[in-house]
Amino acid sequence: MATGAGLGGGTVLTQAMPKVYESSASVLVEPVGQDTNAQGGRTKGAVNLDTEAQLVGSGAVAVKAATLLRSDQSPIELAKSVSVQVPANTTVLVITVRSDDPRKAQAGSHAFAEAYLRNREESARAQLDRQIKSLNLKVRQLTTVLAGINAKLAIAPKDSPIAGNLQSLRNNSQNQLNSLTGRLNELTTTMVGGGSIISDSRLPETPSSPNTLLNVGTGGMLGLLLGLSLAYLRERFDRRLVTPNDVRDRGRVPVLAALDERSTPHFDDVLQPYGPGGRVFNRLRNEVLASLGERDQIIVVTGTSRGSASTLVAANLAAALARTGSEVVLIGAHLPDSVIDAAPLARMFGVSAMPGLSDLLAGRVGLPRALQRTPRIPSLRVITTGGTATAAGLMQSQRLRDTLQALRKQSGYVVIEAPSTSSSADAQSLASLADAAILAVELHRSQRPALLDATDQLQRVGTRLLGAVVLPRLTVTRPSEPAEPAVSLPVPDAVDAPLEGPTQQLSFAGRQRPGGTENQDATAIIDLSSAGAADGDDK
Repeated sequence: MATGAGLGGGTVLTQAMPKVYESSASVLVEPVGQDTNAQGGRTKGAVNLDTEAQLVGSGAVAVKAATLLRSDQSPIELAKSVSVQVPANTTVLVITVRSDDPRKAQAGSHAFAEAYLRNREESARAQLDRQIKSLNLKVRQLTTVLAGINAKLAIAPKDSPIAGNLQSLRNNSQNQLNSLTGRLNELTTTMVGGGSIISDSRLPETPSSPNTLLNVGTGGMLGLLLGLSLAYLRERFDRRLVTPNDVRDRGRVPVLAALDERSTPHFDDVLQPYGPGGRVFNRLRNEVLASLGERDQIIVVTGTSRGSASTLVAANLAAALARTGSEVVLIGAHLPDSVIDAAPLARMFGVSAMPGLSDLLAGRVGLPRALQRTPRIPSLRVITTGGTATAAGLMQSQRLRDTLQALRKQSGYVVIEAPSTSSSADAQSLASLADAAILAVELHRSQRPALLDATDQLQRVGTRLLGAVVLPRLTVTRPSEPAEPAVSLPVPDAVDAPLEGPTQQLSFAGRQRPGGTENQDATAIIDLSSAGAADGDDK
């Protein structure tokens, strides 16, 4: 977005900037008698081109250019639009004039080139005139002196010493006069030419400024740098966990398994053992079994943020453990706010939503009635969350400790689906009763402080943290089609077979069709040990 804004800003700036046209004229500078090059100058030769380049923008040349252009602008304003370049190893000046009108730029460059040459020629002519005037004065002086010497020599005696001296003086003066006369004749015949225009100015077809490509490219680069800076700052100060590496590096928690969009199921699905996600949980099961001690049986799975991540991980881990033939109990300890929310484990495994853990801890049912064997995985039994009428404070009760102690004796492994550490203290209480813990981290929802707080809570209660299972952000969706019954019982071939045991119950769980006023789970429990059993009647 920042790069796009930079490109757009460059385009808008290009459209808003006034157009500037440039036209150049090249002038060949020829040396004249008064030219002297400073010792150590950048340019070589008789003419100091750096000095001449400064003279092009001088006031005298600007005044002449303004006269040639018949412009209303002051010479100072005209001089500001002129720039001069000296190509290397040449005696050429490139005079460039900028203007908002291409014809004015062409006329201006020609006018300044012409004005410069005229100024240079006038300066050379004035210098030559001064030299001629000085030589004429000296010639007149020597002529006067020579006339006096001749007069004295005419009256002096011949062969006298005076005549010899006068003769010598006359010869010297005559020689000087001849030299001055020759120099004067040379100067009076000298042709003055300061240079010439070798490449006249042309009418520019396209503006030199603004440079569309340069402005748009510069805007794009500035936008890109701004975008990179904003992205760095957002990444630096963003507390959300975005990748599994964030969990490992920023949260300092080992990653046991990482699911991607392809292998992550819906929030209430149990993965098939040979699918992409099922293989991930199979590897997770192997790592968990390798990490557990000889007497470790209870594993608590809690999340770092609100949501169904812990439910999904706990259910699939329990299913993976049960597929090995071990007796596994899955406890839904994430107590819901309503009966509707109690359905995930029931939907996932095809069992009844009630009775569940809250009913067990409240003393309304016993452990055998709360345990429900799943039809698809015989080695897995589930204790759903159950009702919520008396859920408060049950996770710290002695009855929960006794229940877990009884399950240690009856099953191989117990997997507890706990609420998130950020929403309830029950996760900490459950972890204190477990042998190991696993964190379910939902990317783009969990934050680094919550992850660090979860690890601190588990460490304070002394529970060993095996690692984290990382999932993409889950989207909770309600099924739109009518749900089939959670359990389908086939009609037995022999209806006369007696039911054994002191208590027999059939539990049917279904969901009301969308035509009803509410979409909620319904459970019917039929007691088969009612009156008549003593009379031998088949119920």
